[in-house]
Amino acid sequence: MSRAKFPLLIACLALATASPFAAAAQEATQPQATAMTVPRQLVGAWTLVRCDNVYPDGHRVELYGPHPEGMWLINAQGDYMMQIVRARRMPFAANDKSKGTPDKYRAASMDSNAHYGHVSADANAMHSAIVHATFPNWDGKSGDSKYTISGDELTYTVAKPSSGAAEGAHGEVVWRRVHD
Repeated sequence: MSRAKFPLLIACLALATASPFAAAAQEATQPQATAMTVPRQLVGAWTLVRCDNVYPDGHRVELYGPHPEGMWLINAQGDYMMQIVRARRMPFAANDKSKGTPDKYRAASMDSNAHYGHVSADANAMHSAIVHATFPNWDGKSGDSKYTISGDELTYTVAKPSSGAAEGAHGEVVWRRVHD
């Protein structure tokens, strides 16, 4: 990530801590927020490395195509905002969001994923509470994921992915810490 973009990330993270979203996330997850802590190593800005479904035989499906892009911002209180997008997306021909075709709307939905809420962790699992998501079925949902941090990479698994996974598959999401 270029040095020019890092101040923007810091500004966004600062905004997240002072915004109504932070209060909503805290309010929606108050019992969990007080019971869990946010490890220092989770706090900061992360850029997406990959987001795959992994099958028992080891083969992977790249949910957002090759070289997906994304950003995950987590503040010291565990408030977060995350966005994942397919690197190459097709624009709407009409250049008007309200005038897409059914195929364009489907692609727009499947090619991006954004949500915000609260995250905390203990030694064994990361705990998330989503306030709102672009996939409305996730609004208000909580869950736990196994995670590891190795150097500047954070990897977590999703036991039952909600996007195109057959029985036995799990999700694997890898993030890299953004440095100044």
